[in-house]
Amino acid sequence: MSVNSLRRAMLGLIATAPFSGLIACGFRLRGMVDLPFKVIAITGNPSPPLRADLQTAILTGTDAKVAINPKDADLILEITNDINGREILAYNSNGQVSAYRLNIRVGFRAYDLAGAEIVPEAEIYMTRDMDFTASTVLATDVQIQQFLTLMRKDLAIQILRRVAAARAQQSRAF
Repeated sequence: MSVNSLRRAMLGLIATAPFSGLIACGFRLRGMVDLPFKVIAITGNPSPPLRADLQTAILTGTDAKVAINPKDADLILEITNDINGREILAYNSNGQVSAYRLNIRVGFRAYDLAGAEIVPEAEIYMTRDMDFTASTVLATDVQIQQFLTLMRKDLAIQILRRVAAARAQQSRAF
């Protein structure tokens, strides 16, 4: 065996070691949300961006479809509140704001056509902290919108996972 082939073999072994460690511990990426419902209707008063993120999460992350009319749905997902907020987190030595905390609070419940609750009234709350400087106000506004978009997408997936977990727990109880 030549020195070059020995080096290549060692580099290959070093490069694949982290991946083999992940495989050995059972790591895998989260896949689709397994919902036992075929058609889901979104009701209540979600903001238009949250409604769009929920519809996208349902259509891309599950096997279910989105119904416009709740009478056509197997599951009705009612958004009871959707509140975005921003709090001042810190001030600098000049008394100017130096950090914000962005938060989104979404209340929801899920039930079937018969009115049986799948998920009783629940709430998900998410926060993100971000630094702020007065010299980059326009860039900060864009960054805030990007953070809120990512937070809403994550909340939509969390809501679907909560519905799936509640349904799985109910089926085990019977």
